[in-house]
Amino acid sequence: MFRFIHSSDLHLGKRFGNMPEDLRGRLREARHMALCRLAEAARAHEAGVILLAGDTFDTETPSPEIRRQTLAEMASHAPLQWIILPGNHDSLQATELWNALRAEAPDNVILATEAAPIALSSDATLLPSPCTTRRPGRDLTEWVDQAATPERSIRICLAHGGILDFSEDGDASGIIAPDRARRAGLDYLALGDWHGTMSVDPRTWYSGTPEPDQFKHNAPGRALAVTIPAAGAEPVVTPVETGTFSWSICDLHLLAEDDPVALLQSLLPEGVQRRQTLMKLFARGRCHPEERAALAAAIEHAAPEFAFLELEDEALETECEATDLDLIDRNGALRIAADALLAESENETLSADDRRVAKDALLRLFAYAQKISS
Repeated sequence: MFRFIHSSDLHLGKRFGNMPEDLRGRLREARHMALCRLAEAARAHEAGVILLAGDTFDTETPSPEIRRQTLAEMASHAPLQWIILPGNHDSLQATELWNALRAEAPDNVILATEAAPIALSSDATLLPSPCTTRRPGRDLTEWVDQAATPERSIRICLAHGGILDFSEDGDASGIIAPDRARRAGLDYLALGDWHGTMSVDPRTWYSGTPEPDQFKHNAPGRALAVTIPAAGAEPVVTPVETGTFSWSICDLHLLAEDDPVALLQSLLPEGVQRRQTLMKLFARGRCHPEERAALAAAIEHAAPEFAFLELEDEALETECEATDLDLIDRNGALRIAADALLAESENETLSADDRRVAKDALLRLFAYAQKISS
């Protein structure tokens, strides 16, 4: 029996330049602390090895601080063993990085920089397929089909890249064969690159990132605790949640008669977990100006409790009637302005951008009038 933790895509040192400045440091620290959470998962599942399937570092030139602090954290969890595979973000083309890692790596860190077998134990062999460049242009796992391992040894391949079905007219030169595990007689193919946990088949898994760093996957940070009972036996794979922050995308579908604030509150997490939540809300459908202003106010009120909260409402149409404009003013300069903006927002002879500008101006005027009246 052989137990290990499968993880990938830590992207240590990621700058998060698209996030507010005061949040960036928290996100970078969470990525570093993922190392500790992986070690905790290993101990909880009685695993002695952590396999990192590429993109441990976000760039080919991480700072000395990022590099050295990473190695120090790994060293602190000895005798737990870490195996680092070059990915596309930290490929072997980054000779300065890998030379520095070779010089500085503690005894419990193994750099899987060659396509050659590595003995993990007396009955398990690792077959690493390191990324030679950012875009290798070939299936780097091909070599494992013919790789010799001791008789009855558990065969584990560690690789980084996309896995898709081949097509006759597509360029699949850089795609990992989806049936590589079967072709190579693998007990387990540990993949990195896709940031969400995904099973390709019972022996082929993407672990996903242990700490989310984008909204794309809408899933928690995870690693995989893997147990292989014996060579040829199907692996037992257990997802383990490891993330500190939650990144999520939610759709807010509105009808004109809906209460958008009530619907919003039903989607938002409660209490202190908001501080660890990054959320994007996409509003769609139709609502009246009063409800739209109330929704914007509710977002503005809740946002300080979140790590990040943003409303995307470009797809939300404003259904405006005379009674809605009465809430701005029944007559006078404000009502004249509101009538003119409403007419422009519905004028099909104007460009879409001009209609959107008029609509946004009308909503700002409505919010201004509501603020004055309150």
